[in-house]
Amino acid sequence: MSQEVPSQPDERPSKSQLKREMHKLQALGEQIIAMTPAERSRFPLSDDLLAAVEETSRIRSHEGRRRHMQYVGKLMRGEDLDAIQAVFDSIEQESRHRDLAFHRLEKWRDRLIEEGDEAVETFIADYPDVDRQALRQLIRNARREREQDKPPTSSRRLFRLIRDTAGL
Repeated sequence: MSQEVPSQPDERPSKSQLKREMHKLQALGEQIIAMTPAERSRFPLSDDLLAAVEETSRIRSHEGRRRHMQYVGKLMRGEDLDAIQAVFDSIEQESRHRDLAFHRLEKWRDRLIEEGDEAVETFIADYPDVDRQALRQLIRNARREREQDKPPTSSRRLFRLIRDTAGL
């Protein structure tokens, strides 16, 4: 009879799994590198990682950049990934809120141009500090541009007025 040796599950992750994790960390590093310095300052990053991120912009050769990204991935292993992800989530949520606000403003602009005085009165009730004369003039000009198939210059100016009035 052959005696079976009980197989013990391998406690270590496979080499492929380690590679996938390293690629994920490198991609996270790439996202951080692509951000502006102001956005980057929000992340809880170590001094070594910050120096490596700043160094990336000086690397010109493709192979050098590839090796450097491996180094950034290695440094990412020592970072607080949950805190970094929380900052990413926060930035994404702010972006979503800003996009929604801009969509609301675009709807206001379209409504003002299409509906006229009724929408103007509603807008003024919501935003009493608006320059009424400029608002009405931009609406008239935007309508005229639409009718004559001209570029929407006044429509853009109207949007800026609405945006500035709304405080965005």
